[in-house]
Amino acid sequence: MIKVVYPGTFDPISFGHIDLIKRARRMFSEVIVAISTASGKSTLLSEDERVQITREVLADMDNVSVVRLDGLIADFITQVGAQAVIRGLRAVSDFDYEFQMANINRHLNKDFETIFLTPDEKYTCLSSTMIRQVAKIDPLRVSEYVHPVVLEALLRKQC
Repeated sequence: MIKVVYPGTFDPISFGHIDLIKRARRMFSEVIVAISTASGKSTLLSEDERVQITREVLADMDNVSVVRLDGLIADFITQVGAQAVIRGLRAVSDFDYEFQMANINRHLNKDFETIFLTPDEKYTCLSSTMIRQVAKIDPLRVSEYVHPVVLEALLRKQC
C-alpha cells in the first residue's frame, strides 16, 4: 500500500490537476491532495473555498482525500504516513523549479521520493495562473479548463 501526497495551492483546481490525480489514483493506494495555505502566493479563492471546491470536484474518487497543508511538505508527508509526493510537469520550464523543490525536500526529509507525472497533452499549456487571469475578465472563457463547480465559484467572484 503506497500513499502519495499531491501538494499545491489549487487556485483553482483545473482539469490538468484532475488528470494527474486520476493517473495517480490508478498507481497508488491512496492520494492525498494537500492544499497549501502557507505558500505566500496571492490567491483568488480563499483557503476554505479551495478546500471545499476541491473536495466537491474530487468527491467521486474513493481513494482520494483533500486536506489543508499548513507547513512544509517534508514534515507533512511523515505526519500522514505517505511514501512519496507527486508533482506535475507540463513543460521543460516546470522541471527546473520542481527539480530544485525535490532536492530541498530530499535534504529536509530523506524518507520520501518525488515522482513527476505529465498531464495529457491537451493540458500542457494550462495553468491556474492563466485560468485566474482570463477568469478575472471573462470567467465563461475558462469553462473548458475547469469543472462546473470551479466555474460557478469563479462566476461568483465576478459579482
